[in-house]
Amino acid sequence: MTDTEVEVLRYTAFSGDPAGGNPAGVVLDATGLDDSAMLGIAAELGYSETAFLTAPPEGLEGEPGRAFTVRYFSPKAEVPFCGHATVATAVALGERTGPGELVFATRAGTVPVSVTAEEGRLRATLTSVVPHVEEIGAADLAEALAALDWPEADLDPAFPPRIAYAGARHLVLGAATRARLADLGYDFARLEALMRRLDLTTVQLVYRAGPAEFHVRDPFPVGGVVEDPATGAAAAAFGAYARELGLVPQDAVLTLHQGADMGRPGVLTVELRAGDPRVRVGGTGVRIP
Repeated sequence: MTDTEVEVLRYTAFSGDPAGGNPAGVVLDATGLDDSAMLGIAAELGYSETAFLTAPPEGLEGEPGRAFTVRYFSPKAEVPFCGHATVATAVALGERTGPGELVFATRAGTVPVSVTAEEGRLRATLTSVVPHVEEIGAADLAEALAALDWPEADLDPAFPPRIAYAGARHLVLGAATRARLADLGYDFARLEALMRRLDLTTVQLVYRAGPAEFHVRDPFPVGGVVEDPATGAAAAAFGAYARELGLVPQDAVLTLHQGADMGRPGVLTVELRAGDPRVRVGGTGVRIP
């Protein structure tokens, strides 16, 4: 297969409006593409991520035709896991094979995805790998705040800075006000350098609007874009973070609003279940004409 023969689909995730949510590229048959070809397609498309599907590895559970190996590329590099591209891919598959269960083998681990039809739209809900949360050193936190141009007084003390993982690593910072979150102007190169050193995919900036309602933004310089419009992997990581720090109940459904500040509003649903460490992240998706 040559690059010119590859069909690259365009879907948005976490919105039913093609102009909302986070656009992703989807290549349903990446057979024969090497790493450089996949990176080239992702770079040419210019979305924060593009998903590439090939045959599942031997032993992966799942129905024939509903289990795949999935790799994710930003315009600059491969990433181990991407939530919005997973949702976009699942919706694309659901349009072809109908609602039901899918299984994706990713570099981060096995990710089951459930596709349902709701009010004429397809909705995909992924189940993360087992997450974990870790401390961030004082010097690294200071550098992150300096790169963001955020005074420490602008942090919400109820949200201790942590690095959270649910397939990819994200630094979680709480904003004390909605205005602080809305004012995002940062040093791209400086934040990128710190994120590469700490192996971070995004910085998850969070403002709490209610007991289970949050506004979030995700700088993504390591992916070659200033900001990600809707970030499923970060939403999963944040769910794990919020539960571990006791900010939400063990059983909870959280609503995350993302993208409004950049003109692409989207909604991510994060579900936590007592007794299950994994995090479920769901949203609608639609093809971009």
